[in-house]
Amino acid sequence: TTSTPGSANRTDAAMPLSSDAVLARFTRAERALHWSVAVLMIILIATAACLYVPVLSGVVGNRPIVRMIHIIAGFALPIPIILAMFTRAFRMDAQRFNRFTSYDWQWLKSKRARARGTGVPVGKFNAGQKLYAAFALASIILMLGTGAMMTFNSYFPDFLRTGATFVHDWLSLAIVVVVVGHIYKALGDTTARMAMVTGTAPLSWAEREHSAWAAEQKALASTESPAPTA
Repeated sequence: TTSTPGSANRTDAAMPLSSDAVLARFTRAERALHWSVAVLMIILIATAACLYVPVLSGVVGNRPIVRMIHIIAGFALPIPIILAMFTRAFRMDAQRFNRFTSYDWQWLKSKRARARGTGVPVGKFNAGQKLYAAFALASIILMLGTGAMMTFNSYFPDFLRTGATFVHDWLSLAIVVVVVGHIYKALGDTTARMAMVTGTAPLSWAEREHSAWAAEQKALASTESPAPTA
């Protein structure tokens, strides 16, 4: 016979996850958000370099086109984030990013926890990832605001345009440093990097690097009813 969904009782709950199980880490929408922002950020950094570095500016030559590409990419940057807000998975992860717990402070203080992923129960995102997300969001808002003042300069007084240019230029340097650091960390963890490509991660990796999240996923799996079987 074939059982119907929900016909199994609690004693027939799903089997615990095996050590070689794979966890769903990011949805397709979240991965699309990440790579869309990444591509736009690379375009912004590249075009900014062509506009401000004399050697690159001389090689490219056509500054108006480069400037226009930079402006379009800048105003397009918030769009993937806004679209992702319509998905439940992203809103839940945004809540995770917004919670900085005592364990996050322990992670930041513990060199052992950062280097080996042990000692502190880390959730889906560690403290470093939360700080990076906060910096990225704040930077996007500031760069969008100052960029708008620089683009539509006739609507703003001189002191605001001067301040906007100062903030925009120096924050762009900080962004380059942080983005390079982000890429460096991603290159050092193949599993974490591939999770943003495939959307999944091994349970063994999660237990080592994000033990609290792994425990949460195991508890969830143990309480779910099994799929219908013949």
